[in-house]
Amino acid sequence: MSLAAHPFGDPQTVSVAGDPHDPAVVHVTWKVGAADDLTLLGIHLGVLPEDRVMLDGAIDYDDGDAKLVQQAPEVHTYLLEHVTVASGGRACPGRVEASGDLIADGADLVFTCPRPAASATVTVSTLTDLHPAYRTLATGPDGQHQVYGADAPTHDWSLGERTSMTTSTTIATSSTGSTGSSAALQIGGVLGAVLLVAVAGTRVARQRRRATPTPTPNP
Repeated sequence: MSLAAHPFGDPQTVSVAGDPHDPAVVHVTWKVGAADDLTLLGIHLGVLPEDRVMLDGAIDYDDGDAKLVQQAPEVHTYLLEHVTVASGGRACPGRVEASGDLIADGADLVFTCPRPAASATVTVSTLTDLHPAYRTLATGPDGQHQVYGADAPTHDWSLGERTSMTTSTTIATSSTGSTGSSAALQIGGVLGAVLLVAVAGTRVARQRRRATPTPTPNP
């Protein structure tokens, strides 16, 4: 089956999201538009032979290309070169966390920033190096959206005010434990004081009974 580059077909997509457990982490999930786009990418990366390109520029496409290309480590390297994240003017190192069916599931890229990120600058230039007409439909938190292209490869995303759930939970647990302990000590102190008063009252009553003379009966 022969085909040419078709940047006007189903677009590639990107979703941007923060991590609920770590405010310094940004997730970017990339999905390719169609299987023949992976064929083009595979030829570009050397995963597929160059002779798959015909003299007229058409591509000799095979149904097994997608599976072969998406398993190639060169694709991971390519994604980390063409999808980048920065926050506060500093780059966030990335890694490919998971990669399966690049059409249905996509590849999950995880970027760890130097500090908690309320916003992130995400650059996407995938496939535009193959043809400048490629576009990427991107979505983010709270309904944000953007169309990436060769003329607009960078966009700022708001991730919202995020705090570490682990830290918050630890603080809450510590505070609750401290308060509970203080309350227990206070209750124990009050009960102890009541017992002391009761014991003291019993002793005083006994002393009074001993000090009071026993009345002598009349003859």
